[in-house]
Amino acid sequence: MASKFTELAIDCADPDGLARFWCSVLDYEVQHKDDECVTIGSPAVPEGKDRPGPVPPTLTFARVPEGKTTKNRLHIDVNATDRDQAEEVRRLLDLGARHADVGQTGDESWVTLADPEGNEFCVLASRCP
Repeated sequence: MASKFTELAIDCADPDGLARFWCSVLDYEVQHKDDECVTIGSPAVPEGKDRPGPVPPTLTFARVPEGKTTKNRLHIDVNATDRDQAEEVRRLLDLGARHADVGQTGDESWVTLADPEGNEFCVLASRCP
């Protein structure tokens, strides 16, 4: 048996604020919260890592004192499930994302954005349920 991807930990200055942003992006809900971290996950899979099949990963936002200094080496890609890419980019910008330049040529099929703390992520062109 292999491991399965169940959680992504993200260092940040404001766990509550970043959790609210990503809950809105992914339609997730808060699953755990304390003074130093907030974990969010899919409401459709409340049992999380104990589920035998594929599991939507949780995101845990942990408070750290240092700020982000360079481009992420690991990032999240998202697909809109009920609208086209341009509409999803507009929705995410309205939630607090901003365009990010990580060296794109302009020919990419994805749009690179950054969350409110500057973590880059991509909005892909294809829609996946």
